[in-house]
Order: sequence, then C-alpha cells, then structure tokens
Amino acid sequence: MKKCIPLWLLASLFFTKYGYAQVLINDKDFRQVKDSVIQVNPQALNFIVMGDWGRNGDDHQRQVAEQMGKTAALAKSQFVIATGDNFYPSGVISEYDPLFHYSFEDIYTSFSLQWDWYPVLGNHDYKSNPDAEVAYSTISRRWKMPARYYAKKFFIHGDSTEQVLIAFIDTNPLIPEFYRNTEYGPNVRSQDSAKQKAWLEKVLGDPSPYIKWRIVVGHHPMFTGGSRTEGYDTRAIRNSLQPIFDKYKVDAYLAGHEHNLQYLKQGGPTHHFISGAASERTPVRLIPGSKLAASAYGFMLFSVSGTAMQVQVIDDHGQLIYYTQIKK
Repeated sequence: MKKCIPLWLLASLFFTKYGYAQVLINDKDFRQVKDSVIQVNPQALNFIVMGDWGRNGDDHQRQVAEQMGKTAALAKSQFVIATGDNFYPSGVISEYDPLFHYSFEDIYTSFSLQWDWYPVLGNHDYKSNPDAEVAYSTISRRWKMPARYYAKKFFIHGDSTEQVLIAFIDTNPLIPEFYRNTEYGPNVRSQDSAKQKAWLEKVLGDPSPYIKWRIVVGHHPMFTGGSRTEGYDTRAIRNSLQPIFDKYKVDAYLAGHEHNLQYLKQGGPTHHFISGAASERTPVRLIPGSKLAASAYGFMLFSVSGTAMQVQVIDDHGQLIYYTQIKK
C-alpha cells in the first residue's frame, strides 16, 4: 500500500522547488504569498536573523549580505541577530583581528545594515578567543555583545507596554563533550554553565506584564532535520534547555550551527527556527515536527507585533521561499 503524502506538502513542493535550492515544506497552514512578495509591517518590531557567516565574502556570503541589505531597507529592520560561527575557520584572536573587517565591516555595507547587531558565540568562535568578540563591542558602533551571554528588552513600535524579551545565550558550555575537546576545551572550561542557566531562568522569569514574547537565541539547535538530528551537541542542548523553555513558555528559539534554514514545532510551547545559511548550505530533510527544511543560502526576517510573530525566509536571490505567522 502506498504511503499517502499530504496534499499541502505536494503543493508546497510544487511552488517552492527551485533549481538552485532544495525547499521542503510540510505545513498545512502554509500559504504561498502572492508573487512571493516580502510582507512589510511598519507597526511591528522588525529584525533579521542570520548565522554561520564569516568567510571573507566567499561561498555566497556577499550575495546573502546584498539581499539582507535590500530586505532590511524594505522592512525598515531595526537590528540584526547573528546566531554564531561569526568567523571561520577559527574565530578571532583579538578585537583588532583583521577578520572583523574582511568578514564583517567590508561585507555588510548597506546603509540599512548599519544598525545594531546582536551576535552569539558559535563553536568556531571558541577556537581562538571568544572574549575578543565581546571586546569588539567597544570598537564597533554596531557590534553589541556586552558579554558571552546577555539579554535585552525591545519595544514594539516604540511602545514600552509591549515588549519582546530576547535572551542571547552561549550554548558552548552546555555541551559536556566540549570540555574534553582540544580546540574548544580551553575556552569552555573557564565558564560556569550552572551560573548561566540560573541567569537564564531569572531573565525568563521576569514577571513584567509588558513582556508579550520571550525569545532565546543560541548557536546550537535543540531539534534539527540536518546532519546533527541526534548528534551529541543537539541532544545536550535539548537535555539542558528544554525543561527551562517549557517552564517559562519560551515562544521561539533561534539557532544556527546547521547550514540551512529550518522551522520546527515539537511538543511544548516553543517554535524552533534555524538560520545558519548566510554563507554555506548543507543538506536537510523533514523530520517529525518539521514545517520548513531548506538547503538554501539565506536568512530570516521577523516582524513581531503584540499579537503575532511573522517569519519570512529569504534566499540569496531575494526570493521569498517561506512565510508563516504565529499568533498569541
């Protein structure tokens, strides 16, 4: 007996299978935006999410950067979130490392990308001196990394009674295997993972009635249809963070590490987004809970209002390949 494929999956594949990318969608609520036009909401908090990017402009980094600039200008994006692995292959050695220019300042030159950037640390950033990325915040006007992990409240359309709380975490110390790793170990062993988790609980437990959305950003995903579905790092993050996310009803977890674009909704309150294709793409597949699995260069545009979170996935050609809206 043949296994039936849902009609919405077939329709989505028909509309979104391009010659230069693999885009798989399994979302019964998915609707193709007319003419694949990026939707703009000037009343929302608009920001771009990208990751796994620092390759001196190589492997489509420049092309993605160009489309980021165009999208940011169109949507009037207020900031950029970078989900880690900011500098390949081995991070930076100091805040004066030339990679800050070759991979960042000289690549993301559009005026619309000159606003604040909020990065987190990836495993490649741990190979040299992760604190150099923190120190670069004192040199660059737009690079905002005050510590290895930090949090910030953003106002929706300037309204202080409607806030988005975002916690930017360092997932590297949450992976036990990293403590024995010859490359990551020296910089991981100086960290206190229990202290960070206690801090995260305090941040997420903020009782303010003005907080409409709770979002966490980290490098390593909790669920993925990429090559690390049951990898030691994925399992470690899931075991460490899922109970906290469930307890505080985290709305969205934004990650990178997998060099593709994904949206997954497993059990629990949290929607999982992986944006790690800003300069490399790798194969991906649908797994239980997958709504989008795209092996494509690109990034995501988030538009958050008090009652809805709109997410649009855009590739290196400026093509809108997926659209979803999460309502409160």
